[in-house]
Parts: sequence; structure tokens; C-alpha cells
Amino acid sequence: MGKEQYTSTRENILRKRKIQARRRRKALLRLFFLLVFLGAIMAGILYVGYTVVSWGGRIYQEYQDMYAGYTERQQERRGEIDPRFDGYTNILVMGLDDGADETGGQEKRADTILLISLENDTGKVRFINIPRDTWIELPERGGQMKLKSVYALGGPSMMVRQVSSLLGVSVHQYIALDMATFAKLVDVLGGIDLYVEGNMEYEDPEAGLSIHIRQGYQHLDGEHAGQYLRYRSEELGDVGRVQRQQKFVKAMYQKLLQFETIPKLPAVAEIFKQQMETSAEIFDSAHLANVLRSMSSDPPVSIMLPGAVAEGDDTIWVPDEAAIQKRMQELFPAETLEQAKDND
Repeated sequence: MGKEQYTSTRENILRKRKIQARRRRKALLRLFFLLVFLGAIMAGILYVGYTVVSWGGRIYQEYQDMYAGYTERQQERRGEIDPRFDGYTNILVMGLDDGADETGGQEKRADTILLISLENDTGKVRFINIPRDTWIELPERGGQMKLKSVYALGGPSMMVRQVSSLLGVSVHQYIALDMATFAKLVDVLGGIDLYVEGNMEYEDPEAGLSIHIRQGYQHLDGEHAGQYLRYRSEELGDVGRVQRQQKFVKAMYQKLLQFETIPKLPAVAEIFKQQMETSAEIFDSAHLANVLRSMSSDPPVSIMLPGAVAEGDDTIWVPDEAAIQKRMQELFPAETLEQAKDND
């Protein structure tokens, strides 16, 4: 091999080595950038994952705190709920007066007291009308009074506890509305048709009450529906008043089930949301929606609280405890309650 050939061969080897070295450097550089890129992606994924987990944890904690607050509020509003009544949704409805009375008091009282009980599985509905002048014991206050005045004394939560104790039935929710809100509700529904059993004539300028409704089939708007419910005749007193309430509630229930009422439901819901006081919250929405969706089209069972007027005072309704217990056992059979308790 000549000197020139040797030199050429050596230069080729050195050139190839340089080329290979450059390729290795480029490969290492590409690997470096790839690792940096992958590292950045992994860091981003970890950051996003951490952020999502932290956000989810905060949301979960906020939900837990909200639910804890909800359960505390419900406990304050209604007291303990007997799990045997989990198969029912019992709602206390209170129609409030305008707050004016003959003694000069201005506190609102429960002028209408109605417990609506819905059987969750079957959709059957029960109405339990309680006379506003029902005489009750208030051991914690060391006295007695009419049930209607309990609202002025302790609001809806005290009313819930008193009604629950009176009936021996758990109350899950309550609704309180005044007569103006009730009138709006009836007007939104398009009024109620029913038969007025006799001429209703009554004037009370001090209370701002003027009732003039003729006997016969009538289409009652919100204002006249309120008059119909508030009218108290001399013959039947509060008993007749409760009977009219039963009659009206049944007619209103049938109105709610009519097909033409469906387009009006959003307006009804808005009245419930904005103008009524209720214990129901967002956590109750799904359950209440399911219960209302399954309501039976069968006529509801409607009863009046067993009892009698007091001797010498027809403005007081004395409850019959034995008859109440018997009637509640018929409405809430023991085997159904036990089955609900076992399922819980």
C-alpha cells in the first residue's frame, strides 16, 4: 500500500468517524429534547391531575359541608323522622292569615292546617284536615292553646312538631303560604270549579274581609277561593269550614291532574320557589319529583281530625286521642310501616 493510498484510507476513516460522531450527538440531542418534551407533558398531566383531584376534593368537601348543613337544618325544622314512615312523604301545608285578630295581635297564625300524605310506591294520596282551633297541650310552655296560635309562637318548625305529636305521624316537609300567594296559585291554575252549598254573606271591615258568594255551581278565582275557604257559618262553625276545605282541596287536586294544567306547571313552580316558605331544598328535588310524577289519579282519601267541640265553647275543637290513633293506624297500616323499617 502506497503512502498516498494509506493517507486517503485514513482520511476516509476519520471522516466516517466524524460523521458517526455527529450522528450520535444529533441522536443524543434528539433524545434529550424528547425526554424534556415527555417530561413537560408528564409534568403537565400530573399538574392537571393534581388540580382535578384537588378541585374534586374541594367540591366533595363543599358538598359534604352543604349536606351536613342541610341535615342540621332539617333536624331543626322537623325533628326526628321515624324510619317506619320512609315509605310515605308527609307534607304539612299551612295557610296563614293576615295577622290581624280581635285582640290586636299582628302575628300570623295557621288559618288552614292540612297534612298531605303521599304513598311513595303507589302514588296514593291522603288528606288529613286539622281544625285550626284544635286544643293542644304545650308541656314545654306549661299551658294549652289553639293549634293555629302555635305558628305565631314558634313558626313552622313548632307547628311540625305539634302536628307530628298530635297524629303520631312523622312529617317530612312543610309549606307555609299566605292568602295572597294562595290566590295567585289558584289564578295561575285558571280557577277552581265547585258547587257552593249555600249563600255566603259576611262582612268584617276591621279584618278587611268581605264575603259574597252565591249558592250553586261557581267558577272561583283566587280571591273568591280564599273567601270560600275562610267563611265560617253559624250552623256548623269550624266543622263546616273544614268540610269546605276538604271539598276544595279535592277539586284542586283534580285540577292539577288535568292535561291542560301541564303548561301552567312552570308558573306554579315559580310561585312555590319565590313566594312560599318551605323546608324542601335542592337535596329533596329528585325524591319529590319522583313522588309527584307517580301521583295516583284515584280520588284522594280525605279525613278530618277526630274530635268534638268543647262543651260550652264551640270555638274549641277537642281532639279524640283514641279515635285519632285508630284512624292513623288505618291510614298507615302497621305491616306497611314495619316493612318500610325492615327495608331501611
